[in-house]
Amino acid sequence: MNRGTVGFLLNGYEEAGLQQRVAGARAFTVTPLVMEAVTMDGTRHRLPAINEVSLLRETRQTAKIEVTMDGRVVLPELTCDGVLVATPAGSTAYNLSANGPILPLDSAMLALTPISPFRPRRWKGAILPDRTRIGLRILEASKRPVSAVADQREVRDVAEVTVALDRTRALTLLFDPDHALDERIAMEQFVV
Repeated sequence: MNRGTVGFLLNGYEEAGLQQRVAGARAFTVTPLVMEAVTMDGTRHRLPAINEVSLLRETRQTAKIEVTMDGRVVLPELTCDGVLVATPAGSTAYNLSANGPILPLDSAMLALTPISPFRPRRWKGAILPDRTRIGLRILEASKRPVSAVADQREVRDVAEVTVALDRTRALTLLFDPDHALDERIAMEQFVV
């Protein structure tokens, strides 16, 4: 077992008792998102994301984004600094900073969270079943450029982005029994 093992990065690395901790680790399987982005010049990108996919304005002007769920327009125009789709594993990261909901790790939900929304002003986001395919089309893309980021991999000048769970992949995370992510996520809701 090397230092790059995901579970031990989250819990810190100690060599003492490593084999016993691996044997006693709690395993949790997560399904990553897949972002399919098409840039303004027609280039296609397909990137995975464990935590979230975020769309962010590239200039001082707000982004204008049409939001669809399973092909149906649910927001014809979201004017904002950006929008993100978070998995339960990523719901306590950027999503929480943008005032999005904390999702239990086994919830089978996704958080759709606006980043500094201007219009509609009162829209706070949505909690969606994880089988939902979310479409994000950039309105006025050449005037109001937007980048898409899958975890930390960025695609600039996107025209449209589709986000869904990648059910062909599963990742197993290992946690020391005293440092389980599902418990930490649940307890994050009680931090004052």
